[in-house]
Amino acid sequence: MDFVEWEIQGVQISHCNCEVGCPCQFNALPSHGHCRAYMFMQIDQGHFGKVKLDGVRWGGLFSWPGPIHMGNGTGMTVVDDRANAKQRAAIEAIAIGKDTEPGKLITQVFSTVIANRWPTQFKRIELDIDKKKRTARVQVADTLEGSVESIRNPITGEPHIVKVRLPHGFEYREAEFVTGKARTSGSPVELTFDGTHAHIAKVHWSTHGVLG
Repeated sequence: MDFVEWEIQGVQISHCNCEVGCPCQFNALPSHGHCRAYMFMQIDQGHFGKVKLDGVRWGGLFSWPGPIHMGNGTGMTVVDDRANAKQRAAIEAIAIGKDTEPGKLITQVFSTVIANRWPTQFKRIELDIDKKKRTARVQVADTLEGSVESIRNPITGEPHIVKVRLPHGFEYREAEFVTGKARTSGSPVELTFDGTHAHIAKVHWSTHGVLG
């Protein structure tokens, strides 16, 4: 099969409704039997064919009535409204797993378990991710507000630093596990998180999967 060759590098925040640690990261069932999540990223360097993607922000909101692998999920892609028409089309293709080797990347895998996909939204995305400090803030106009920080020791309040490596993972190779709050407003995918799991990770994705 011929693919458009693409590659992106940057940093992402992913946040879900599971308890801190998220059993799904270890091939276990979700904490509450179902999944709600969002993911947003800043592309520092990237291209889709000849289309440059440097500086583009994008992400998505998701829900599944049961474990993700059981399917029947709902998804909605969001692309920053500052992206031009060619960049928007490129991100839409990446977000639904198009031009990606089957089973190699989270976007392509998710595409097989999403039955209901809302139209892509083009909205202003404000995103501030500091992997070293383990903090992130995301605000999507009229859609989502979220923030994450370090897990805290319940006695001392000091940061509890957790890094998880997945050498063969289809989302990341290493992530900082954190926790946070988020709430949607006016979104068809409703999310309400308070003290739930999140992770911050470097992104290096391509047509052929996770590169680093």
